[in-house]
Amino acid sequence: MAETTRADRRGAVVEAKRAIILEAALRVFTTAGLRGASMRAIAKEAGYVPGAIYAYFPSKEHIYAAALGESLTRLRAATEAAAASAHDARGRFAAAGLAFFDFYDAHPRDLDLGFYLLGGGIAPRGLSDDLNRGLNAALLATLDPVRQAAGELSADTDRATAATADVFAHASGLLLLAHTRRLDLFRLDARELMRRHLVQLAGSLTS
Repeated sequence: MAETTRADRRGAVVEAKRAIILEAALRVFTTAGLRGASMRAIAKEAGYVPGAIYAYFPSKEHIYAAALGESLTRLRAATEAAAASAHDARGRFAAAGLAFFDFYDAHPRDLDLGFYLLGGGIAPRGLSDDLNRGLNAALLATLDPVRQAAGELSADTDRATAATADVFAHASGLLLLAHTRRLDLFRLDARELMRRHLVQLAGSLTS
């Protein structure tokens, strides 16, 4: 029992330090971007000597991947919970798609993190091939409830895949317009536009 308690305490300390490093890294990434950030700057922001954070992460890319991975885990939980609350395939499709939009709308830093916008603006970016593969798989998993519902609505796998990509693209575009306030030009609500699009798209899958 004593050994278990000590191990639990050590585990809690490790997780707490890891969380401090990740939060500090996000502040550095926000101002400097991934390219401009350094392990030294992250360590300083976290209140550690540079060598200390290497015990938790081998590189700044791994820190970024860990932060993004945790964000995608929360996003997946949101889309899965939304789909589970609906009663039919159309409802699941719309609920999961709207949950995807709502998550990023409520957490703009996660949006910036997911699209590599922190401190760098819009451009094709990523990490190493190995890290990218895992993160891309995690991103696709957040859309699984949308894809599964689309598959129930249409027996055509290609149509279901295209509809899932449509949801991702439409949400991304509306989020960009909403968070840059360009949508204000039209005096329209981004969430309502997303909801309407999901309803229309779900209907098209059954036609």
